[in-house]
Amino acid sequence: MSLGLGIDTGGTYTDSAIIDLVKGEVISKAKALTTRNDLSIGISNSISKLDQKLYRKVELVSVSSTLATNSVVEGKGCRVALIVAGYEFNKAIPVNELVEIVGGHNLMGDEKDMLDIDAARDFVERVKDKVDGIAISSYLSVRNPEHEIALKEMAKSATDLPIVCGHELSSQLGFHERTLTAVLNARLIPIIADLVASVKKVLKEHQIEAPLMIVKGDGSLMGEAVARERPVETILSGPAASLTGARFLTNEDEAVVIDVGGTTTDIGILRKGRPRLDPEGALIGGWRTRVRAADISTSGIGGDSRILIHNGQIHLTALRVIPLCIAESMWPGVIKTKLIKAKEVKPRPQAAHTDLQSVNQVVEFFVFSKDVKGFGLSNEEARFIELVKQEPRSVFEVSDLTGIHAYSFNVRRLEELGLIQRIGLTPTDVLHTMGTYVEYDPEPSRIGIEIQANALDWSVEDLCATLKQMVIDKIATELLRKLVYEETGKTDLNDVTMDFFNKFVTMKPGLDYSCRLYLHKKLIGIGAPVEAYLPAVAEKFKTELLLPQHMEVGNAVGAITGSIMEVVEILIRPKPGLGVMEDPPCTMHSPIEKMEFERYSEAVEYATKQGSEMASKMALDSGADSVEVLVETAAMRASMGKEWGGDVLIETKLIITAVGKPRQFFEQRL
Repeated sequence: MSLGLGIDTGGTYTDSAIIDLVKGEVISKAKALTTRNDLSIGISNSISKLDQKLYRKVELVSVSSTLATNSVVEGKGCRVALIVAGYEFNKAIPVNELVEIVGGHNLMGDEKDMLDIDAARDFVERVKDKVDGIAISSYLSVRNPEHEIALKEMAKSATDLPIVCGHELSSQLGFHERTLTAVLNARLIPIIADLVASVKKVLKEHQIEAPLMIVKGDGSLMGEAVARERPVETILSGPAASLTGARFLTNEDEAVVIDVGGTTTDIGILRKGRPRLDPEGALIGGWRTRVRAADISTSGIGGDSRILIHNGQIHLTALRVIPLCIAESMWPGVIKTKLIKAKEVKPRPQAAHTDLQSVNQVVEFFVFSKDVKGFGLSNEEARFIELVKQEPRSVFEVSDLTGIHAYSFNVRRLEELGLIQRIGLTPTDVLHTMGTYVEYDPEPSRIGIEIQANALDWSVEDLCATLKQMVIDKIATELLRKLVYEETGKTDLNDVTMDFFNKFVTMKPGLDYSCRLYLHKKLIGIGAPVEAYLPAVAEKFKTELLLPQHMEVGNAVGAITGSIMEVVEILIRPKPGLGVMEDPPCTMHSPIEKMEFERYSEAVEYATKQGSEMASKMALDSGADSVEVLVETAAMRASMGKEWGGDVLIETKLIITAVGKPRQFFEQRL
């Protein structure tokens, strides 16, 4: 028996699963709350719930995590110095030290200006004790990396700091995107190193001795040593793992995967058995990178989304809060007691103009999260923090204790700073009240729903049904947006489009017409609560829904069942004006060099051999064995007409992929 342990640290839950890698069977699984301040605690809690007799039989461990994605969004990371050669730097890219020097190449890969290596050397000597890593980006290094290579060699001779080059991470055009990717990679090196160290510490504590793999944003795996060097590639690793897990659990090659988590709902597409990738690179926190990652549509609707009742209106917001039922398990008796008292409180008048994020509710409480340095607090804020450190309290409780008006406390600011966390009514509480999905004590959920139903003068049943339908409609809307984007590549929706959307999602007829839509692919649900929502979504789209066994830990399953995959791209371009020839002289641009060839056929042969060797070595370095190399050739031609010689070769791109299972899996399978 060869066992693998998959771990996924999501925004709300940390899932774990032990799988028989040969039989492809899940034999133990568990969930625990994610501990955002220290992920190792949540990982340890989740692993502890597994069958501990299996620990010593685990041969491989793999982790998917939201850590890199969250770190980019939150602007966290180490101090980075950036060397830019041959182009003006985008000042919005977050760096601590910067130098712009002469250098770079043109589109043909020819040197644009001689590299000013001395200026770069002076810069490195000046800042090497002020930063934690160095990023290097030279203009059009994807056409010729010689300047970046020279700068890296110089920097290595002057310092032991981690050094990252743009051409090492992407072969796509886009100087700013490639520069950003290099900077983010340097910033993430210590963060992913800490994650790896934390996971290994937890594994040691549980006496699990096995190699560690990390899931990349495209759903494939890489060894921990490679992850330390290229941590930026772990961006979107969690959502990518859900796609891989869906493929493993259903054996479907073509499907739409909907992963409903606590914090978000992620929608991705399986094509030919693999996650469809974003051709432009991952978009994270408004930043376009050159990271190969699954094209995931993420919306702020999940089990922990805040439900808000304001002036007779129901709102389902993207703000993540702790569900009442979960909070009761964390502070036994406290939440239930406070809610019972809140039932006796007369509804308070609410100003119609109040911003929804600032609306206070009697069913919401606040708890201290963590200290954050560098921000001054007002006397009111400091007093608020002091009181919620003692126990969960509502704004109204703090107001009664301090004599300060409830709306004088800027709780949204304190939330955004990470100082406090909100407890409130969520879709998870709705399902607990309905009995559809029960993992915790449903009584606090029922009381919270009852309070809000009374405020609306509704029944508990009607409010629950309405809220559940709102979640279903929101998921259906996001799915429709994703499908339209897949079809058109557009995200802009005008008034006419939204009218069609709304008529389809609500299934309500208009004055003269209705809308229906048919999805040609199956839906696969991943996540604990999907059984409550996705059947109605699938019915709207008139398609088959697959809810596989172990779907509640699908991400953890995906983390351990992925393959190692490394991709090398090489560009071959004929000499200017000679593309009409049958076998023209060409220039080859690879990730490590630029070379000239007298014949196109020779360039293709050399590029195929070199790229295959590079991809194979990268896959082996990531821990693969029995590597299979796939070569895809995409030639771009222009038709000039017979009188002008027929087709003209513009360029040829070789996409060389090395795929293999982790070495331990391969050895055990034999």
